[in-house]
Amino acid sequence: MTLMSFARDHVMDVYRYAERKGAIEAIEVAAADLGIDVGEMREAVCHLVDSRLLRPDDGAGERYAPVDPELAAASLVSTVEREIYRRRELIDQIKERVGLVRPSPEASRSTVDYLVGAMEVRGFLKTASDACRDEVLVLQGGGVVGDLSETYLDLLARGVTVRIICQHRNRADIGTRMRMKRLTDAGASVYTVSHVPRSATVFDRSLVVLFGADDTEANVARVHNQGIAQFFLDLFNHLWETATPLEGIDFGYAGVADDLQQSIAVLMAKGYTDEVVARKLGMSVRSCRRHIATMMRDLDATSRFQAGVQAARKYLTAE
Repeated sequence: MTLMSFARDHVMDVYRYAERKGAIEAIEVAAADLGIDVGEMREAVCHLVDSRLLRPDDGAGERYAPVDPELAAASLVSTVEREIYRRRELIDQIKERVGLVRPSPEASRSTVDYLVGAMEVRGFLKTASDACRDEVLVLQGGGVVGDLSETYLDLLARGVTVRIICQHRNRADIGTRMRMKRLTDAGASVYTVSHVPRSATVFDRSLVVLFGADDTEANVARVHNQGIAQFFLDLFNHLWETATPLEGIDFGYAGVADDLQQSIAVLMAKGYTDEVVARKLGMSVRSCRRHIATMMRDLDATSRFQAGVQAARKYLTAE
């Protein structure tokens, strides 16, 4: 048995020792306490450091503090994801140079590929964010989209402009509102609208990331096409002009009640049920019914359909 394999037999003993003591203060002392050879102790410590389960805790590198296993695993996954996409981008560059992916200028203007799975998606978004230099535009709708607030905070810290359009429903969720407050405090501009049809992100006005609508698994399409990018830029700017800025930390729909009621009225006038209206606007059925009840009371309507028609006509006339 080699020294390395023998030392790894002691890895868990060394980690538990560090947890019990709060830290490994000195290699020699810890080796004596555990009754193992100093060389084996050093090998076990090196293995734990490589696994992110121990971290050097002083300038000399002789004191090692234990790291929570979940944090260690997350750190390793992040490193692996970044390396995967660094290599993917390198492969794409090599293929481009030899003409296997983009054999002509026409082909180079339009490329679309798809990524499926949380690890693939997170790794790609990390790579795209690292490469971003000027501006990120975010349409935050439904679908499987993880919380990217930390990514946006990193971009803001680097001086990248971040503008986000999300749905009014985010105003009523305390956890989401607190995350958005952190973003606005860091310099992001966050606006809300009644409905965002699909989640998408545009990096530096050129790379479009379109998030899938599948609620079971994270998936994205990344599009390198200037025409498509311009379409999303135009869509974003159109929504931005009609959206309501998120200000302060107050929760609820008070600042966007008229906009919500207008959207609800249009859908009611088309005969949709409460459940369908709520789903289309990304809000709870209970909140939707509360808005409908208020609308019916204000309009003195005797039915949902009558209220929808009257309200839709009212808002159309107001415009």
